[in-house]
Amino acid sequence: MQHQIIRNISRADAEVIQTLGKQGVATVHEAQGRTGLMRPYMRPIYPAARIAASAVTVLCQPGDNLMIHAAVEVCRPGDVLVVVTSSESTDGMFGELLATSCRAHGVAGLVIDAGIRDVAEITAMNFPAWSKAVSAQGALKGSPGSVNIEVVCAGAIVRPGDVIVGDLDGVAVVRREAAADVARLAAERLAKEEISRERYRAGELKLDMDEGGRAKLAALGVVYVDE
Repeated sequence: MQHQIIRNISRADAEVIQTLGKQGVATVHEAQGRTGLMRPYMRPIYPAARIAASAVTVLCQPGDNLMIHAAVEVCRPGDVLVVVTSSESTDGMFGELLATSCRAHGVAGLVIDAGIRDVAEITAMNFPAWSKAVSAQGALKGSPGSVNIEVVCAGAIVRPGDVIVGDLDGVAVVRREAAADVARLAAERLAKEEISRERYRAGELKLDMDEGGRAKLAALGVVYVDE
């Protein structure tokens, strides 16, 4: 395999990315047909962490963060690093010093399918990050990898320039080419949910709000019993 660093990638429209971030992971995931969701072990290092940004992908060797340092150079302000390893790893491959470097270069956050360290310091910086593990085990800097290639992160395919949306619910990936359509569908979903929310507040039940809701229970053989 030839290792490479691709400097230039296409990105979605900045306004669309911002809109997806406001809509949130759960809504975006539903809006795009329940696809693109990373596995639920990817957790934010602090509850208030949120991100919506273009992905700069990084393939590293386990326990070696050399390519993360290389990726920072090709990031544009507002990008998010999406880091995977060639085989499973929980080593703390990203720490406070790397977060400081990312901040200086405008990197908006991190999604890493491995470990992170210096969580208290990174949290104090308000640097949003999602990881598989927290580990004080440090990393080396001596193995080759690639930047801005297609990767699989926590079960989701991520291509350079795809939109990453992250919050307390997890991380979702939106294909760059579909970002505007997904944002539109998510907006329609939010509008529909607001109508439903008002009806729930008024005491209505889902069984009565959906035509055929009670008939569905009957068709499935569910019966009411008064004792």
